[in-house]
Amino acid sequence: MRFPSALRNAATPSRWKLSRALAVLALGVALSGCMSLDDLSEAPPKLTGKMMAEMSKKGMKPESPVLVRIFKQESELEVWKVDRTGAYALLKTYPICRWSGELGPKTKTGDRHAPEGFYHVSAGMLNPNSKFYVSFNLGYPNRLEKAKGYTGEALMVHGACSSSGCYAMTDQGVGEIYAVVQKALSSGQERFQVQAYPFRMTAKNMATYRGNENMSFWRTLKEGYDAFEVTRRQPAVSVCGGRYVFNRTFEGGEPADPLAACPPAQSAIDTQLMARVEAESRKADGAVTGDLPMSSSMNAYVDGGMHPSFRALLKQKGAKQLAASISATKYPISRPDAALADPFDGR
Repeated sequence: MRFPSALRNAATPSRWKLSRALAVLALGVALSGCMSLDDLSEAPPKLTGKMMAEMSKKGMKPESPVLVRIFKQESELEVWKVDRTGAYALLKTYPICRWSGELGPKTKTGDRHAPEGFYHVSAGMLNPNSKFYVSFNLGYPNRLEKAKGYTGEALMVHGACSSSGCYAMTDQGVGEIYAVVQKALSSGQERFQVQAYPFRMTAKNMATYRGNENMSFWRTLKEGYDAFEVTRRQPAVSVCGGRYVFNRTFEGGEPADPLAACPPAQSAIDTQLMARVEAESRKADGAVTGDLPMSSSMNAYVDGGMHPSFRALLKQKGAKQLAASISATKYPISRPDAALADPFDGR
């Protein structure tokens, strides 16, 4: 929300803060989905007329393939669908009500980290009877994570606003997401890709975190991120050499051992694509070199994150009232004090 400069100058500090708070609250209402709790039932959610109209407006069909991207720092989940051009286009961005742990990959049971990496969700991984309304399993640990000995199970995208390694979207939000992905899977898409990132993989963010111990892993994630950003096509994901490899074909087919050295590559699937991705990689090289920051702009870390729109509602309503408004089960907000302590304030 923006105001004419004359009004901004005339406003008192308290009025300006109130205006900003109202803008955030309005954003929360706009982003939280078009359903209310009264619209939810025990039956799996179906596509609403409003959502189908939005798809039509964007040149998408309800049965067209879907792809999901998740960003921890921004606490946002994006749903993409193939449009009339044959490429993916953004359908809708959803605020994440709660995720737990820290930035970085999940490596063991109990670390509270939400996963980061590339996952593929099939119809059998959808759960219409979740205690958090409905959900889908990310499939953590994937092949690469299993090979590295990472542990954990049942890492989900689900409803309510409670997380211990999952991405909690509220009942309204996950109901809408579930309906979109279920329709695509039931219409012939074998599985949809989920790309889970610590943050939007921009050169600026890479520079901000250049001293982080996970930077090598994040550089790999950025290759897949850039491949999608450049082409709006789903990147083909292989695992070898202990890392993700994107848009490559190999002699003898897909590598069998995720930790063994990658076999000789026959070629990049698209040489022009690879050239553009390598150009982005060079930008990242420049961003992550140089002196480390004197200090981080990240506040004292408590546990996970929450989208600013929900944080504003939590401050206004309190944990019990917010839980009642976003989940039919009234499942408690996980660690509400930690949710209020935004570790990314000022980024």
